[in-house]
Amino acid sequence: MVPWARPGARLSRDVEDVIAWLAQRTDKTSICRLLRVGWTTVQAVVTRVVADHLDDSRLDGLFNLGVDEISYKRGHQYLTVVADHDTGRVVWVAEGRTQAALAGFFDALGPERRPLVRAVSMDMATIYRDATRRAVPHAAICFDPFHLVSWANQAVDSVFQRVDRRSSELTGRDWRTARYALRAGAERLGDRHHQLLAAIERDRHELFQAWELKEEFRALFQSVEPDDAASYLRDWIERCVASGLAAMTSLARKIDRNFDGIVNTVRLGLSNSRLEGINAKIRLINRRGFGHPNGRNLAAMIHLCLGGIVIPLPTET
Repeated sequence: MVPWARPGARLSRDVEDVIAWLAQRTDKTSICRLLRVGWTTVQAVVTRVVADHLDDSRLDGLFNLGVDEISYKRGHQYLTVVADHDTGRVVWVAEGRTQAALAGFFDALGPERRPLVRAVSMDMATIYRDATRRAVPHAAICFDPFHLVSWANQAVDSVFQRVDRRSSELTGRDWRTARYALRAGAERLGDRHHQLLAAIERDRHELFQAWELKEEFRALFQSVEPDDAASYLRDWIERCVASGLAAMTSLARKIDRNFDGIVNTVRLGLSNSRLEGINAKIRLINRRGFGHPNGRNLAAMIHLCLGGIVIPLPTET
């Protein structure tokens, strides 16, 4: 043990801090060329620096969490990522897309910190949902609106596929444009799209009805007051069933099975958009390193770049 180096290191603490500071901002090749070190040295330094800075205090004061998985390697290799909605920091990274990967995070929180968790956002997969309900049954589970609206778009597309387009006033090119109009948000449509929707309302009302129901579902996350979310969604489910459209009825059943999580999303205003942004940064980190040999190395880079670790430069101390 010496004050100027970390245990097991062959470089001084100052040099390692410079390497880690650069690793937060650029690729390994540039670091190697600038400081004349090897790739394996850079990764070993990152692992030591992260271990030096990453302590249990990062798990204190966690109230609103988001969890998602990300594929980092061919062959279905995944990482489970947990982030703090309030700070935007990654607080946990574990290998695998399993209940055990998330259960390890809740175990690390411990019995004193778990009761503080108020809400957890996630996608529609049941893997993380079951682990969350077992560990923090009091916490509200919020489902990501993007995945929910994609369900509605799939239902509209199913109605579109079953519509007879041969005996219609619209041409084949018109139908291709109309398909975009049916899937896109109403606020993104131009005059031509609205003209096609008006023609569909006259000519194929069942398809227009499916589009209306989809837009009403989108409005749940955009303009409905949180206190009105439950009654609005219940009425919407009844309208879907009353439409008589098989695809919309099936969608209504799926929404009804996840009713509480959807209402929680509106009531608390939480989505997985922050996690999607974090995943985009993780993909950049992975590409910047030209891949990583294993999940542990990538997890160390994620904590270094997205975990709120501040590396002081030797010239600043």
